[in-house]
Amino acid sequence: MKGAAPRAPIIVIPARLGSTRLPRKALADIGGRPMILHAWSRAVATGLGPVAVATDSEEIAAIVRAAGGAVVMTTGAHICGSDRIGEALRLLDPGGRHDAVVNLQGDNPTLPAGALAAALRLLAEASVDIGTLAAAAGREETDDPNAVKLVGTEIAPNRLRALYFTRARAPWGEGPLFKHVGVYAYRRASFERYAALPPSPLELRERLEQLRALEAGMRIDAAVLDKAGPSVDTGRDLAALRAAIGQEKQ
Repeated sequence: MKGAAPRAPIIVIPARLGSTRLPRKALADIGGRPMILHAWSRAVATGLGPVAVATDSEEIAAIVRAAGGAVVMTTGAHICGSDRIGEALRLLDPGGRHDAVVNLQGDNPTLPAGALAAALRLLAEASVDIGTLAAAAGREETDDPNAVKLVGTEIAPNRLRALYFTRARAPWGEGPLFKHVGVYAYRRASFERYAALPPSPLELRERLEQLRALEAGMRIDAAVLDKAGPSVDTGRDLAALRAAIGQEKQ
């Protein structure tokens, strides 16, 4: 059933310093600016709604505030970004004024213009709980566990209904493979439902927060982008991105 896309979204960027694969990556220098500020400024530039960074790090908070950004301090006990956003949202919007919540992961500092709006537009379909993004997986990403694969069925041109997410190469056989892009646009009621759920078995096994929603029977659709900026999960990713923009530091 078609309806209207959310009219009053809020964008929250979860950030921490304790990344296991790339410690302190939120503050990694890219072109003379910390990575978190690249993600924050791109979110602000969309004009879709207010933007806040949710973090347990005073160091991250000070940098974002110095740039003019809004910050919500959270505890360090969360196992995923959406759980951190749940705590932040209780402080940012206790009255529920915002009808959609966008979880923008801070490790994709070159997200294309229009990507967040594309994820939100998926919520115009009333049965969709979460809108996300995907792009064709590159050859070097197909077997990389840091490049999460989205397994889905095409329901319209450049639109998939997600069936599973995995760090393995999937699905098997001939055909395209899709890399998941770390954006989640939640309908507000769907976010509240997600936040109330305990971590699920497959979520914990794959270390992928979106599997909690799928295991609970929630629907996730993905807009397929022509091109997605590289995400930064490892030191190799960071070096490649710096080299790509001429900022590799010896």
